[in-house]
Amino acid sequence: MEPITNLIKSLADRHGRDRSSLLPILQGVVEQEKYLSEYSMIEIARELDLPATEVYGTATFYSFLEHKKMGRYIIRICKTITCSMKGESQILLAIQDMLKIKVGETTPDGAFSLLQTNCLGFCHKAPAMLINNEVYTELTPEKVREILSSYLNNQNGGGQNVS
Repeated sequence: MEPITNLIKSLADRHGRDRSSLLPILQGVVEQEKYLSEYSMIEIARELDLPATEVYGTATFYSFLEHKKMGRYIIRICKTITCSMKGESQILLAIQDMLKIKVGETTPDGAFSLLQTNCLGFCHKAPAMLINNEVYTELTPEKVREILSSYLNNQNGGGQNVS
């Protein structure tokens, strides 16, 4: 049995097998695998006895449920008007320059993926970004370079320990 199938069965055992369990199971797969493969969505549909189109529709509706392979560190830049007015474009340029990727791309080594997203809920501390589950606010290009350097230096050690 595929490891993803075991994960889905385990998540279904924990959350249940009805329609209301779909989102927590999708989130659990993304947490473990970093994205939802076509195979995993089909397996979830099978496990919950739902049409695959319903699973796919739910998975693609939510911006935090990736359905393509992402880097180990997923960088999400807030693109709301507040962040935009407070320098989001300079933040984005600093990241693109440092990592040599554009929005929607992943670094060749699979370490970083860069995405833009709607509001992260930190308008009062704009501009903001999220790296995996870590929030960074009141960003400047210099601060972003410092943050990314910390991740680059800790890639092999695993820990982020960035403030």
